[in-house]
Amino acid sequence: MASKEATARIKINRLLENAGWRFFDDSNGPANVVLEPNVKITQNDLDALGKDLEKTADGFIDFLLLDGNGKPLIILEAKSEDKNPLVGKEQARRYARSQNARFVILSNGNIHHLWDLRQGNPTVISAFPAPEEIGNHYKFEPDAERLANEHVDEDYIALTQMPGFVQEAAWRVEAERASFVEKNKLRFLRKYQLGAVRSVQDAAKNGATRFLFEMATGTGKTLTSAALIKLFLKTRNAKRVLFLVDRLELEVQADKAFKGYLKNDFTSVIYKEQKDDWRKADIVVTTVQSLLFNDKFRRHFAPTDFDLVISDEAHRSIGGNARAVFEYFIGYKLGLTATPRDYLKGSEKDRAERDPRETERRSMLDTYRTFGCASGDPTYRYSLIDGVRDGFLINPYVVDARTGVTTQLLSDEGFVVETVDEDGNEAKEAFAGRDFEKKFFAEATNLAFCKTLLEHGLRDPISREFGKTIAFAVSQNHAAKITQVLNEMADQLWPGRYNSDFAMQVTSHVPDAQRMTVNFANNNLGGHSGFLENYRTCKARVCVTVGMMTTGYDCPDLLNLALMRPVFSPSDFVQIKGRGTRKHNFVEEMFDPAEKAALGDVAKDTFRLFDFFANCEYFEEKFKYDEELTLPPTPSMPLSTGGEGGEGGTTHGGIGTYEHFDPDEVVSQVETQIGTDGMRIDRELFRKFEERVRGDDTLSQLVDAQNWEAATRHVIEEIFDKPSEYFNLEKLRRAAGVDRRISVRELIEKAFGFIPKFKSKSELIEDEFQKFLTDQQPEEGDRIREMRYFFEAYIRDAHVRAKIDAGQFADLNVHPTFTTRDLKDVPQEWRKRIPEYIKDYVSLNPFM
Repeated sequence: MASKEATARIKINRLLENAGWRFFDDSNGPANVVLEPNVKITQNDLDALGKDLEKTADGFIDFLLLDGNGKPLIILEAKSEDKNPLVGKEQARRYARSQNARFVILSNGNIHHLWDLRQGNPTVISAFPAPEEIGNHYKFEPDAERLANEHVDEDYIALTQMPGFVQEAAWRVEAERASFVEKNKLRFLRKYQLGAVRSVQDAAKNGATRFLFEMATGTGKTLTSAALIKLFLKTRNAKRVLFLVDRLELEVQADKAFKGYLKNDFTSVIYKEQKDDWRKADIVVTTVQSLLFNDKFRRHFAPTDFDLVISDEAHRSIGGNARAVFEYFIGYKLGLTATPRDYLKGSEKDRAERDPRETERRSMLDTYRTFGCASGDPTYRYSLIDGVRDGFLINPYVVDARTGVTTQLLSDEGFVVETVDEDGNEAKEAFAGRDFEKKFFAEATNLAFCKTLLEHGLRDPISREFGKTIAFAVSQNHAAKITQVLNEMADQLWPGRYNSDFAMQVTSHVPDAQRMTVNFANNNLGGHSGFLENYRTCKARVCVTVGMMTTGYDCPDLLNLALMRPVFSPSDFVQIKGRGTRKHNFVEEMFDPAEKAALGDVAKDTFRLFDFFANCEYFEEKFKYDEELTLPPTPSMPLSTGGEGGEGGTTHGGIGTYEHFDPDEVVSQVETQIGTDGMRIDRELFRKFEERVRGDDTLSQLVDAQNWEAATRHVIEEIFDKPSEYFNLEKLRRAAGVDRRISVRELIEKAFGFIPKFKSKSELIEDEFQKFLTDQQPEEGDRIREMRYFFEAYIRDAHVRAKIDAGQFADLNVHPTFTTRDLKDVPQEWRKRIPEYIKDYVSLNPFM
């Protein structure tokens, strides 16, 4: 049997040949020299490069690839199959410098990394580059300094939409500003979106060419992408941008957004609509499947056609064969994802191929490696918990409704059916939740689902009709059943209002389903609702789908989501839940300005998540986040071979199927508003950290001795930034949902039970203020409330603190939260004593 090193070299030889390289064929020459196909070179030419190309002062070169002029172009460092190719990185760097080669390939025959020594880090590639492809890299010469120095502020997009908006009279009048912004659809970057853009500037300045954003659904990844596109095009770090999506409806959605944000400076097209004129555009939007078809990306595009490639929902749009599209183009790469990888842990090897979530785990881990984030830290992260805490997103109101049938399906024993086989022998069949509408059928259960949804679903706050809803079914056939039931019930509840268009099936079998998803978001699916004449909302109220309207689908006025199927994938659950987390002001859909003004804001402050298969409970209590990824237990009873059905049902359609005819109804309904700390699936990382530190014997001993200094040092040196978790303070702060800095000691105290929770900024400030009152003992008539407001503003706001310390009180006139008038409300003597007290007794570090 060949050694792992020999096997790796055989694979590498084959990969080089498949990519169009040829080996130097002089039998007397070095065996490791690889040439472009048309290069004419002799042994004398090779001798001119060095007496012994296989050996340098630092060791042996595995493969040396020469360009069209016979000059060293690539050093290929080969490792055996059982080694990570990155271990040869520094060795290859030395070889490349000795040969004046710009590029390095690191490979073990299975995993390959390409490294441009002039910029960035080694990046994963799926195949070796062809000679003409690697030559294109010479043409990519980014200017990271110019990119980093570009000033980006909250009005970065608005200045493209309307360059002179600050001179407009309506903008200058504060009372008219909101309506002016709405009328002109001006978009301003939020603080965290600015943070994302600036993280790319910083990373690029440090040599990175690949970036990954992990941003929760509803936080504006497309707007952030638009700001980055402008940044790269304006600074000439890209002449053209490719935006890859994995679904047709997202293609239209992204192109519409880019036109709305950037049309005054840059042009955006959908590739399939402009196949002949796409080169005239600055931004090309397409599905990755479109470019893969018939190898279109290689036949119609050059690797240098796009200098920035953005992959929306990156773990989907660069998975499998799609990676070839992504890697084909040179230049900067940005990945966007709403799916955290923190809970995607390894499974046992013997289960890896059988467990469907192992594929998902590998995909996510591969995505992070692809974008230079193998440590698990994306370039920028903004979670659902962050969004809810900052007031940009909302958590669901969960309605956990279980019928008599689903209660049995979800039990450990399953739904047990007694049957008789063809020989007259009694047998038992047991069905689990995942068998519903696959092997176990119950029309009464579907009726109970739909009845509960219609009775308890949120209503539109303007028109009072049933709120817009997406229902997720098991299969295409199940979606058809649910659609039919909902329409029949709607006809009974609202006679004459609907003509079998209250609910619509939106699945891949339905013609023009992609357009239907767009129409639902744009409020014209099935036409205009007749409930309220001057209000824009669609007649269709429920879309019943299987999986089309999950990833990236933007419909902010959704009020209900219905999970009429079990979900086993954590990322699928996060994506489905994310469809409802966006905020929305329903008054925006009013046509009459006077009616808008009269109503004011009618905001969406929650949404209902109907969970008919205990999915929330599963991911909260049963999903093993850090153990083997196994599906929920299947009842252990063997399936019979079919035969006549027992009482209340019948087996049919082949082995192991059963149809239940008995009535069914909801027997348990628990309603829960998810708080600001989110679901367990949103905060899982911190729990894993606590388990890790509590299991550390050395740390436990230090904590028992209350040697906090040594305990803190131990966590920093032995637990932080270690594979595979890469814990650090910022990641843990976000996972814990804390709105301020936390110290390592606080982490330890919380993990070992010394403190019950992390206090928020407001709670800490209140504690400090109570200490201040006890120590300073102001009189009751000293305006305690005003003093507290001053105390908090001085701690919280660096701008207020700077102006107070500098005595520039007049500058507070234009401050949005603490003005000169607020300062005057504070008694004279305390205007000086409060800052002095804070400087002497309050550490500001937790509030930064």
